[in-house]
Amino acid sequence: MIRSYSSKQLTITEFDWPFETALDENNRWVKMSRCIPWDELAEGYYQGLSAQSGRPAKDARLVIGAVIIKHKLSLSDSETVQQIQENPYMQYFVGRSSYQMKAPFAPSLFVEIRKRMGQTVFKVFHQAIIDAHDGEKTKLEFETASENKEPDQVLSPEQQPEDSSTVPTETEEGEPQSDTPTHQGKLLLDATVVEQAIRYPTDLSLLNEAREFSEKVIDALYPYTSEKKKPRTYREKARKAFLAVVKQRRPGAKKLRRGIKQQLQYLRRNLGHIEQLLTHWPEGTKLPLPHWLLYRYWVIQHLYQQQWEMYQTKTRRCDHRIVCISQPYVRPIIRGKQNKSVEFGAKLSVSLTGDGFAQVDHVRWDAFHEGLDLKSQVESYKARTGHYPEKILADPLYGTRENRQYLKQKGIHFAGKPLGRPKKVTEENREELKRLKAERKADYLQRIPIEGKFGQGKSGYRLNYIRAKRADTSIAWINSIFMVMNLLVLERIFFVCNKISPIWGMRQLKQRMKLLSTRIQKKFLDFELFYENLGLTY
Repeated sequence: MIRSYSSKQLTITEFDWPFETALDENNRWVKMSRCIPWDELAEGYYQGLSAQSGRPAKDARLVIGAVIIKHKLSLSDSETVQQIQENPYMQYFVGRSSYQMKAPFAPSLFVEIRKRMGQTVFKVFHQAIIDAHDGEKTKLEFETASENKEPDQVLSPEQQPEDSSTVPTETEEGEPQSDTPTHQGKLLLDATVVEQAIRYPTDLSLLNEAREFSEKVIDALYPYTSEKKKPRTYREKARKAFLAVVKQRRPGAKKLRRGIKQQLQYLRRNLGHIEQLLTHWPEGTKLPLPHWLLYRYWVIQHLYQQQWEMYQTKTRRCDHRIVCISQPYVRPIIRGKQNKSVEFGAKLSVSLTGDGFAQVDHVRWDAFHEGLDLKSQVESYKARTGHYPEKILADPLYGTRENRQYLKQKGIHFAGKPLGRPKKVTEENREELKRLKAERKADYLQRIPIEGKFGQGKSGYRLNYIRAKRADTSIAWINSIFMVMNLLVLERIFFVCNKISPIWGMRQLKQRMKLLSTRIQKKFLDFELFYENLGLTY
């Protein structure tokens, strides 16, 4: 049976508005807004703003909420603003009291927001999330413990008397000594590279792009000079020479080297023309160039020096190699992976706690040895939690002799293979060595969560495709993704399975365990009675 409907759409005024009824309280944005410590996050955001001067800033909840929405859904800046404008749940999430048809702010404001959110701001955010998690975890433990006690025996954490075991005692010298543990939890350490959204760089394509920018500089400077004839750039011939090489599927080494030499010659000629044109402006005067073009002119001079040096020495590497003219801070970082030997982006040193909270401790654009960051990461963990970790789980790269000595002084166990030649297996130490090997294997498997955290960020939140155009905004982009992943961990302590609260879930689990125990006892009694009837013992 065929049913035909008119293809004419109703007008927007005739469209049935579904929000006359109450909104859903179990919506994901409503639930997530309950567990976020908005006031603490606002204090961290307002740190870098002036309270007396300047234009009034947007509300902190609006700004932070928009950043969370953007990276949780992996949206662009403009798409995020449109989603907030159209979705009433998102408007509630960012702190609006009623639904408004107007956009919250212009999409370009995201750039300024990322400039304000430096590493110190995200440290405050991370500490606020940890404090909120610890507070809710303490509350959960208290409510769980109160189920096993009578109502008269239950006291709130503030009403509980001080236990003699936790009160600081005095030593023989008279100094106070605390019985609180100095080492708690485990700390997972690792490093990764997050790639920038740039074109894969080749020497020939970079030189061609630099030549085109040099031509734009000549076109911008020439009208303001007294020169009668514009300098020749041979741009058409240079473009044809470039295309003649790149259009080949696999150009040979000689053809590729000849193409690089041609582009170097064209670029050197253009740079010489620019130097002659710049003599019309005294030193210190402002040039008639936009800031973005002046910045690229500075970059292409360094790029020419690097490429000319590599061409003369017939090498493929140089220090601080530029791989992107618009983002010259990006460096090639050799990873040695099977599918991707070189990555172009920032390298991160990340620490992960046993509760699942990830902290970006260091962000650098140059390659570095992540094992040198172990001491600062351990001290940062102590500053956040108030105690040292019991165990460090990391790659063998972190197990240097200096790091092992430092951890031994702090009383921290490093879960790794001992240095030196392996011990000879004898009958006396065979079982001991087997036990130590099993412990190392178990510790190595406990490193899986931090690898999974990198996979979650790269596959779920586009951590491997950073689209910011500046070094500082790229770092803010990276930290925002980790903040969103930490908020998801914080949300689990509030809501476990959809609408089931953690306390209710634990009660249900206890009831099921009691029921299962009763059934097992009944089965055992049935078997015992069956064997007695047969004259046997069970």
